[in-house]
Amino acid sequence: MAGSSVGAATLLGSVAILLWGSLALLTTLAGPVPPFLLTAITFGLAGIVGTGFILLRGTAGRKAVAAWAKQSPRAWAIGVGGLFGYHLLFFVALRAAPAVQANLINYLWPLCIVVFSAFLPGERLRWFHCLGGLLGLAGTILLVGGPALAVQIEFLPGYLAALGAALCWGGYSVLSRRYCAAVPTDFVAALCLVTALLAGFCHLVLEAVYIPNAQDWLVMAIMGAGPLGAAFFLLGYRH
Repeated sequence: MAGSSVGAATLLGSVAILLWGSLALLTTLAGPVPPFLLTAITFGLAGIVGTGFILLRGTAGRKAVAAWAKQSPRAWAIGVGGLFGYHLLFFVALRAAPAVQANLINYLWPLCIVVFSAFLPGERLRWFHCLGGLLGLAGTILLVGGPALAVQIEFLPGYLAALGAALCWGGYSVLSRRYCAAVPTDFVAALCLVTALLAGFCHLVLEAVYIPNAQDWLVMAIMGAGPLGAAFFLLGYRH
């Protein structure tokens, strides 16, 4: 039973990673939608759809939603901080730097998780963990080729945002494993909704008003249903 459970978890995680792999492409297709607005709409859609599916479970679903209010402030802070911080930085990076370079820097997050996991109880960082992560990154750069190595100083803000996103997701993953292991998967829907509200407020205060067109809405709907929706429910709140 333990083996089948691990196998199922690995499969779900793999599907979630495939969905996340489409996020950069979809973000690029979203065009000029401002980062805060993009975060607000996509996470709002993900949260609404997720909550709807939870409520379809009847009494059990309503109890699950009611239990959101009982979660600790730490769970809220780690969850919203991770989702809001990472995706905002990622969207900014793809606006301020070439998508290939920004995404390569962003995908330092698996290496960040390996390094940060050394701080978890019972875990220890070994040299081959770091070597494996670096080899994986080097292989990706070799596959992409020249565009990945053509660093230009004018894109530095985008590179820094991508690096910040990697650090943010690595920290979120390890902190949620350390402090939020008992938090139910359903709580992701609540985190999506709060993230959307926070991003919406920031859009109204900090960004120029932008009216999405039909293509923008289509892309954002796919983002909300896939890499920002189903991916989180597949992987759950445990990393």
